[in-house]
Amino acid sequence: MGNGNGNGNGNGNGNGNGNPHVQALIEAAHAEGMLSRAALNALTIEDLGARIQAGLGMHVDDVPASEVLLLTIMPDDSGSIAVAGNEGAVRDGHNLVIEALASSKSGGAILAHTRYLNGTVLFPYRPIAGAPRMDGANYRAALGTPLFDQSVVLLGTVIAKTREFAESGVPARSITLLITDGGDQHSVRAQAGDVAALVSDLAATEEHIVAAMGIDDGNTDFRRVFREMGIDDRWILTPGNSAQEIRRAFQVFSQSALRASQGAAGFGQAALGGFGR
Repeated sequence: MGNGNGNGNGNGNGNGNGNPHVQALIEAAHAEGMLSRAALNALTIEDLGARIQAGLGMHVDDVPASEVLLLTIMPDDSGSIAVAGNEGAVRDGHNLVIEALASSKSGGAILAHTRYLNGTVLFPYRPIAGAPRMDGANYRAALGTPLFDQSVVLLGTVIAKTREFAESGVPARSITLLITDGGDQHSVRAQAGDVAALVSDLAATEEHIVAAMGIDDGNTDFRRVFREMGIDDRWILTPGNSAQEIRRAFQVFSQSALRASQGAAGFGQAALGGFGR
């Protein structure tokens, strides 16, 4: 059952002062030119080390691959998902993506991490073959929508994990999916521009894809919301508010993730094509 508190704090107490490892990874990414000053500032609005550490998972030395793909998913666990009757569709969609990539020929080189919108870590980075599935026991949509706060945490985790692999000489690419059925309502630290700074820096490397799914709530202009967060139009999905449309959107993402998992050439093709190819 999700245990976030609805204010974006999630796991950990937010005090990263005891987390020099994460701090060093972020500072090294900045020193190497991967992170701009704006992105670095976004990750130090409040020290996020403990939250980022919660998602890093297995040590890179325990990954027997010469290159890896990081699959990172942030399912919405806000109360409106339950009100709309879409908990099952979100669970099914997440699990569909995990199962499709785990059974692919490149599955042995994929690490997955799922963190809910309100901060609860379902599982940190681990081989996708052993990734837990979402179910009624570990997922309950009953909280808020700290979209900007948690997007910063999630993307900070992607950056830190990528840096861990870089320091071990292992190329790491990533594809990330943010999911929400409403605009930001409960962030207390970050703004859309903070997320955009991180998305921009990740995109500039040409080794990272950040995608977003906005499930129709009848009011929110998700393309505007996600553009303000720096996400390219070609990586935005806007399914209607029905189980069938939500599952179809996850299937579209799954197909793009499969292309991205097929080495450098496949990743480049996916990055250029977005959801249109």
